[in-house]
Amino acid sequence: MIKKISHIAVVVPKLDKAMGFWVEALGLELSHVEYVEDQGVDVAFLPAGESDIELLRPVDETSGVARYLEKRGPGMHHICFEVDDIEAMLARLKAHNILLINEEPTIGTGGKKIAFIHPKGTGGVLVELYELTTGEPARRRERLIAMRQRLTEGRRIYATGVRAFFSGLRYGRNGDE
Repeated sequence: MIKKISHIAVVVPKLDKAMGFWVEALGLELSHVEYVEDQGVDVAFLPAGESDIELLRPVDETSGVARYLEKRGPGMHHICFEVDDIEAMLARLKAHNILLINEEPTIGTGGKKIAFIHPKGTGGVLVELYELTTGEPARRRERLIAMRQRLTEGRRIYATGVRAFFSGLRYGRNGDE
């Protein structure tokens, strides 16, 4: 049984630029950002009533979301429904000969069980189903820690590059003062 619309996902090339519309102009609040390694995306969560807008920014050029962005450009990616029993819903869809991307649920953001329905079976819309799990809070914490580590490492690399740049200016190209 479908419980509610969980979120509408929108693919964006840059999260900061997208925030200009969704947060600054429209007035939605940013709940948090999560890195989803197995999908190669950063996801910004913007609550809108009982649902969310999820902004997806590909960070892995080979991910499905990156291919989608390259082929179709920014815009709506999928709609997601929260269900009470994802396995039962997938069985129901199979019984109706609906083409599924995921025959079995996988683990998505925050530890939710997720599965995607192919757009060929829905009239052209990519649909995600998800079921909350008891492991969701722990999984979300793990992903937030991983994202912090990734950002910290990125800052270190950036700082090292800036220091090298200024060092090169100070000593000249040949290392002469």
